[in-house]
Amino acid sequence: MTEHPIILFDAECVLCSANAQFVLTYDRARRFRLAAMQGPVGADISRRHGIDPANPATILVVQGGHALRDSDAVIAIYAGLGWPWRLAGIARLIPRALRDPAYRWVARNRYRFFGKRTTCWMPRPEDADRVL
Repeated sequence: MTEHPIILFDAECVLCSANAQFVLTYDRARRFRLAAMQGPVGADISRRHGIDPANPATILVVQGGHALRDSDAVIAIYAGLGWPWRLAGIARLIPRALRDPAYRWVARNRYRFFGKRTTCWMPRPEDADRVL
């Protein structure tokens, strides 16, 4: 679909939507594209990678046929944003066996901790081409 990595996120999750907006703001190289898992493009890609778009349990970063999920996806996003956010790549030194359970705990409780959106946010006009 694109040579750019695609971030698939839960658009109903306040935390996930805020993270998507953060990426659009700080991805100065315009490297990433974003797709809500609940939208047609995001749902199709999510299903191809074994994620139920009606009940997403993780974030995905997809490039080509390869997908990163859980803490690997989050680290890849922040490391891909450039300075100073790329410092998050240091988290790769923490074993995945420790990172992923922490990620999954937050993901399971995301609506309780951060809330659930009742309306979709719209990207700024200058970012509309980056949201699939």
